[in-house]
Amino acid sequence: MKNITISSPLDGKLIPLNEVNDPVFAGGAMGRGAAVQNPKGKVYAPFDGEITVFFDTHHAIGLHSNDGIDLLIHVGMDTVTLKGKHFTPKAKQGDKVKKGQLLLEFDPAGIKAANLDTTTPVVVTNHTDFGDITFELNDQKVVSQAPSAAAAGPVAKDADDAQYDNLPDEERVAKLIMKYVGGPDNVRSAEHCATRLRLIVNDKSKIQEKKVENIEGVKGQFFAAQQYQIICGTGFVDKVTEEFIKLKPSLAGGGNKEAAYEQMSLVQKISRTLGDVFVPIIPVLVATGLFMGLRGAMLSLGSEWDPTFLMMTQVLTDTAFAFLPALVCWSTMNKFGGTPVIGIVLGLMLVFPALPNAYVVGGAAQELAEKGLTWVQAYGMPGFEGKVPIPLDLGFVTIPLVGYQGSVLPALVLGIFAAKLQHWLKTFIPDIIDLIVTPFLTLLISMMLGFLVVGPIMHGLEQVVFGAVQNFLGIPLIGGLIIGGLQQVIVIFGVHHVFSALEIYLLSTQGSDPFNAIITCATIGQGGAALAVALKTQNAKKRALYISSAVPAFLGITEPAIFGINLRFMKPFIFGCCGGAAGGAVSSMLGLAGTGMGITVLPGTLLYMNGQLLQYFLVNAIGFAIGFGLTYVLYKVEE
Repeated sequence: MKNITISSPLDGKLIPLNEVNDPVFAGGAMGRGAAVQNPKGKVYAPFDGEITVFFDTHHAIGLHSNDGIDLLIHVGMDTVTLKGKHFTPKAKQGDKVKKGQLLLEFDPAGIKAANLDTTTPVVVTNHTDFGDITFELNDQKVVSQAPSAAAAGPVAKDADDAQYDNLPDEERVAKLIMKYVGGPDNVRSAEHCATRLRLIVNDKSKIQEKKVENIEGVKGQFFAAQQYQIICGTGFVDKVTEEFIKLKPSLAGGGNKEAAYEQMSLVQKISRTLGDVFVPIIPVLVATGLFMGLRGAMLSLGSEWDPTFLMMTQVLTDTAFAFLPALVCWSTMNKFGGTPVIGIVLGLMLVFPALPNAYVVGGAAQELAEKGLTWVQAYGMPGFEGKVPIPLDLGFVTIPLVGYQGSVLPALVLGIFAAKLQHWLKTFIPDIIDLIVTPFLTLLISMMLGFLVVGPIMHGLEQVVFGAVQNFLGIPLIGGLIIGGLQQVIVIFGVHHVFSALEIYLLSTQGSDPFNAIITCATIGQGGAALAVALKTQNAKKRALYISSAVPAFLGITEPAIFGINLRFMKPFIFGCCGGAAGGAVSSMLGLAGTGMGITVLPGTLLYMNGQLLQYFLVNAIGFAIGFGLTYVLYKVEE
């Protein structure tokens, strides 16, 4: 590869790129080059060529020289926020330019007055096509040396890594990860999810991220939710984690969540807590949804069933939702360290059969108003059995008692309270009577609080918040467009678990989940974009890696595709979001909704066998086609 020399397009002080106060440029993610400190306010063409990109905000220019150099000039740090203020373009995108031609004028003083840094990176974005890159400015010179052949190869190995070559894959990967994350002393805790090994480390600076990413068997790595997450893939990650923990047995106790919670933002803590509560009960709801879908498919095909057999299928499909608060209370108590069986009993109290369903009571309010009756007057009247609350007369006030079948938030909040209450009671109740007194007081106090305070407040809040989201989902085109386009962005920040409560609410109140139909489009959109990148990649080894990262997206797991491919090149991620938005818009227009939750794309077909299978295939095809098509046509591999 030939060495190249480029004249600086700005006057000022030339500095190495790694001195720029921006990790993206300083780390070389955008390419190799230099930077100009305290620039004078004018940008000139450094060579003959063409302006390939001139941002609408005028803060950055992309050039292509006649001899094949792609150059990015980015005036200042975060200057995109100025939206063009203090910038005056002297040329436009598509112009042919000559060396020394004025391209842009800007006001350094105005930029500094906005508390922004004027240091300007000048980066060769196709740097892998060249050897050493030298920038010159008068008597100043900065050289960005080409990486050595070893460093530029697909796998950067240390000399002693050969000792692991003959080990089983999972053991080799685990030992190399441990080595490159700084050794056992730098790892505080470890766990894994469906695709990723999740680590909490003591010192991030000890992690050799590039070497971790280049381990054969690793599909990507990133920091999210205060965890260092290494993508290994479904199934393989379990084996890698098992071997990793063998290298430091004290990690077997877990502790990842506690260590991560300490460093999370409030939104991340709420999302992770909801995930820890709802994820354990999702498999039951998934199975229930599958049974609903199969039953709907068979009945829609004209199958006639014996009434008793039909009732048995309803027992199979309806039980989980009929006693949903018991599941939520159990999982919440388990999460917050309470006794799980107390959570089960407390949840069952909320759905005691003698109590009228809160949703039925709410629906009868208009009927009461039309007849000019209060709920107390209507209690026991013919036609209102089970439609009005049961009055609890305390002498000075009458409390309405209702059940909370299908509710989520009352059970969640009550489970948290009960767990905290149990811990507090144990601090002073003697051990000799703890076994009897603590559960009794926990259930008694929690039940009274649940029916008199927590239940009414949280049920009302649940109806307002979730009802508003439900109405937004129902807006033709718009609701699906926005949610389908942004859902995978939310996944990146690790706060997507907040939607579990929403999906459970939708299933319990209306028997279907339109949110699932929208997010399947977002998922397959990212899979289509990742597959397009793989097919356009000429390097056989990289193509195989990219395909293996794209395939899980078609099974509903997008992290390997997002973090291993799409986000690294950004444009494919944006194109995948476009596919999700388009598919989501059509899904909301068609009123598509699954009979369950937790699975999408190919496995998700089982949730749409009740006459909606063709519509489901259609929205998935739209999401895939747009994500794949935009990426294949508009994305250049060298990006």
